[in-house]
Amino acid sequence: MADQGGSQHGIARTTRTRTPAQKQQDLERIQKYRDLESHLRQLVSSSDYSRRETFDLTTTLLKLNPEYYTVWNVRRRTLTSGLFSRRSDGCSCSRACSSSSRSDTTTTCSDESSCSYSTRTPHSQACRRIGRSGIIADQGSDDTAVAQEPTEREDGEAQKKDLDIITSELSFTFGLLLKSPKCYWIWSYRLWTLDQSILLLPVEKAKKIWQDELGLASKMLSMDRRNFHAWGYRRHVVSQLESRELGGDSLVESEFAYTDRMIRADLSNFSAWHSRSTLIPRLLDERGAGEDERRAFLDAELTQIREALNVGPDDQSLWYYHQFLVDNLVSPVRRPTIVPTLTVDQRVDYLLKEITEIKDLLEDYEDVKLIHEALLEYTLGLCQLEKRKPLEHERHDLISWVKKLKELDPMRMGRWVDLERDYGLTELLPGGGGYEYIIILMSLIHLPTVQHPDEMFWLLLVNLKDDLGAHPGPVHIVYLQHAQQSGN
Repeated sequence: MADQGGSQHGIARTTRTRTPAQKQQDLERIQKYRDLESHLRQLVSSSDYSRRETFDLTTTLLKLNPEYYTVWNVRRRTLTSGLFSRRSDGCSCSRACSSSSRSDTTTTCSDESSCSYSTRTPHSQACRRIGRSGIIADQGSDDTAVAQEPTEREDGEAQKKDLDIITSELSFTFGLLLKSPKCYWIWSYRLWTLDQSILLLPVEKAKKIWQDELGLASKMLSMDRRNFHAWGYRRHVVSQLESRELGGDSLVESEFAYTDRMIRADLSNFSAWHSRSTLIPRLLDERGAGEDERRAFLDAELTQIREALNVGPDDQSLWYYHQFLVDNLVSPVRRPTIVPTLTVDQRVDYLLKEITEIKDLLEDYEDVKLIHEALLEYTLGLCQLEKRKPLEHERHDLISWVKKLKELDPMRMGRWVDLERDYGLTELLPGGGGYEYIIILMSLIHLPTVQHPDEMFWLLLVNLKDDLGAHPGPVHIVYLQHAQQSGN
């Protein structure tokens, strides 16, 4: 069974204690569920999806378990096999189906969702064409196929039927989403239902349905502002509303304003910051922003995120967005740039300012790992931008930040050691002019017998050149304590 509630951000899962009576009720519910599932499988085994009983049974099962994606697929087939006014799952049955060959055969459309091919004489089987209203035009006994066009009344009735079904399906899935807001299959089926509106309804009616979906996304995000399912769903709905199929216009300005509102409500909303970053290139292009407007925009974004970092310096979502802005300065080739006309010197000035601001932040929050990590990354980015090695004072800072990161985040010790190795950030040891790389052995394999196994010293000679090409320093002894003699 699906976890109908799940755990949302800030709401911890709880473990319930079941009484014998409650356990018995659960067993009865499970048996009822299995009986329903078995009945559905029997109905599906006949490949007859046109029965209303099959559709109703999927409703019952999905209310019990919305995670059962096979049942969602059965529900799709029941709709496309008769409930909708026409097939909408890709069968190209609207084209002329008859085709003669040397063997005098005819290609026909079967009752299944895809077209199949039967070998029959042209006069032995009527070729069917299913139109918007579901009217079937039969090929007569003569060689001329006459397609009967649906009347305006029939077409209107078919559209009303399809609209009622689509509205009903959206209402059904909305109730399920309130209970299971992070169920992939509900969101997927709901999008499929919306796609049917484009296939079956006039543009103005389909567009109205898609516009209403923005209200649903807003409601779901008001319940959980960081529900990434709802954020992804919203982006998809917006892209459809902007598409040619629905005769849409750009919504980039309104969506950018929406991220503003969501960020003001919750600075930790990673999804809002991410959506903001994806909108910026289009926003500036559609505004026709020149260099001055783009620089003003970048300045405003940097100011906003710095103020947010002053409030939450340990918030990873804030640092991700700050990293996005800095990456626009350091590696503009990897992503659309905010201000593509900036010179290298101008980029360096921006980056130096950010590094200075973060150093000021470090004075008040010395034990926040993300600050040290940002300083390390941005300083190395500065060196990359100017195509040089770290200066002596930068190297001193980098060494101290890596040392602190080892202390604050020992789980990523391998990452910090790799950075030391790659950028030559080990401290200068006395007695030589080179830089030592000290490799700490985490385990010793097949140790020889020693007199005092509780305090054994293992001589490790490490003498490597650093990335700067300096001469190797002296040989040093690394003492590794081993608690007990081991043969593994």
